[in-house]
Amino acid sequence: MARRRLPKAVFDYLDGGAEGEVTLRENCRAFQDVSFRPRHAVSFPACDLSTRVLGFDLALPFLLAPIGYSRLMHPEGEIAAARAAGEAGTGYILSTISGHRLEDVKAGSSGPVFYQLYLMGGRAAAEDVIHRARAAGCSALVVTIDTPVSGMRERDYRNGVRELVSGSLREKLPFLPQVLARPGWLINFLRDGGIHPLPNVVLPGKGPMPLVDINAALASAAVTWADLRWIRELWRGPIVVKGVLTGEDARRAVDEGAAAVSVSNHGGRQLDCVSAPVRALPEVVAAVKGQAEVWMDGGVRRGSDIVKAFCLGARAVLCGRAYAYGMAAAGKAGVSRAIEILRADLERTLRLLGCPSMTKLDRSYVNVPASWQAG
Repeated sequence: MARRRLPKAVFDYLDGGAEGEVTLRENCRAFQDVSFRPRHAVSFPACDLSTRVLGFDLALPFLLAPIGYSRLMHPEGEIAAARAAGEAGTGYILSTISGHRLEDVKAGSSGPVFYQLYLMGGRAAAEDVIHRARAAGCSALVVTIDTPVSGMRERDYRNGVRELVSGSLREKLPFLPQVLARPGWLINFLRDGGIHPLPNVVLPGKGPMPLVDINAALASAAVTWADLRWIRELWRGPIVVKGVLTGEDARRAVDEGAAAVSVSNHGGRQLDCVSAPVRALPEVVAAVKGQAEVWMDGGVRRGSDIVKAFCLGARAVLCGRAYAYGMAAAGKAGVSRAIEILRADLERTLRLLGCPSMTKLDRSYVNVPASWQAG
């Protein structure tokens, strides 16, 4: 449905990955290397899908991951996703590259909202948004560390995303047919005011950053461990370090005060040919040694993927594309439908596995390839 509704450039921005998309495919395929070891001839009245994340009791074991500029996919964008997450009893992580003000997103959700932080615009802009996030009631900062530059997303290059967003009319002309082929999306896009600047990246003396400046802004906003210490001084709440793929980085994040680390390769959108998160998960769990929560995101399309991640030591899983397709198809109703599909998947998988609760899952429920580092 999302593919039918969106112009090719927008759908491929959502659906695509970096370079040859090896990692994009591997993120999903790697789950197939983990097989289940079910307990049969058992029965229980209900399945407990809840988990506890950063002190919050969630009704579901997954949170909605940050998706950059969701407003391009649907005018309700981030507000719709946060509202659907809250109604389902889970949390939402808002991207810095958001089309809606963080205050409006937080106000739209009855559940916890975390703010994902890039240092776009420099420390002054970041300090401003950290204060805003605290005042709005955001529950945690999620600091992404794997974007010293933007990955080479070849679909975006071929589809003329740069030209469509910031080019002259002459530069746009070769790519306009794909937009005109989706009149419903185009009407909603124009009614929404077209492309808005980024309301959560306010440049001192200049105002909100234009959307066209993202790649240049990321290239000058690489997060270092020194930056993490600076952020720690400004934000006294929980900090999550997102983009960890090795035990070494996991240990460093814990040493710098992270309350959680998220095993992630940015959905295969940054460096191609890195490990799938589910494969890196055991190494990170072993390195953390219980001193911080371990989350995972990347390649999650089914409830069984979430169950496998929990068996390997994850406390929570972040889902991105799985709900973004729903948002693109039907706004909040689509996000809610995607959440319900995953919830039903989870309950069915637990019953077939013979396990009554997400919190009781462990390595005994799965077979893991010997080549994966054990936790």
